[in-house]
Amino acid sequence: MSIGSLSAFMTATVALSLPKALILKKVMKWQLLVAFFGITIVGIMIIGYLFNFVG
Repeated sequence: MSIGSLSAFMTATVALSLPKALILKKVMKWQLLVAFFGITIVGIMIIGYLFNFVG
């Protein structure tokens, strides 16, 4: 398994968990929560591709 895929998977499991979403839903509006998860997903994908490209 490549380092980019591995790092993206490990980061996504921590950053995009259901318990985290439920906690954040209590303090954020749903639009901000969707934006947060969208930006996080795009960022994780960029880091994964970058690591695959460099390594």
